[in-house]
Amino acid sequence: MGSSVSAPIDTSIHQFTVKDARGKEVNLSIYKGKVLLVVNVASKCGFTDVNYTQLTELHNKFKDKEFEILAFPCNQFLAQEPNTSEEVKEFACTRYKAEYPVFQKVKVNGPNTTPVYQFLRASKPSIYGTRIKWNFTKFLVDKDGKVISRYGTMTKPLSIQSDIQKALGEL
Repeated sequence: MGSSVSAPIDTSIHQFTVKDARGKEVNLSIYKGKVLLVVNVASKCGFTDVNYTQLTELHNKFKDKEFEILAFPCNQFLAQEPNTSEEVKEFACTRYKAEYPVFQKVKVNGPNTTPVYQFLRASKPSIYGTRIKWNFTKFLVDKDGKVISRYGTMTKPLSIQSDIQKALGEL
């Protein structure tokens, strides 16, 4: 028995509140007017190095152009993110020079899926349905908070530069 996830058509990512790595509430409305790349991250995954390295490159390239990366640690895939949220933030910032926000660890699948991921999944299902298949699934969100595209684990962050540029109005 699968669970279905639905989000109202008029819902935007800006309507959600999440918690940062220290547990402080962050209203995602602060990102209105910015293109977002939302990613479920893990520090012990075979895809960690390429994703974190390229996410940092993307952030550095577009940070002054109304673009932000939102990283959500998740431990649902072979327990590949066993660290606390604060340890994940420290790992990303120290090892990969991440300057983008790393939020509190979340569930991206199942009955306890965090509401922002319910919205993302329902907005842009993949060929596998709404479920997140693995770590480093990426959602590109426009300046109005609507999901434009969804990319799987195998899609390297740098390969979606042109999509980011289009969302920013550069192409």
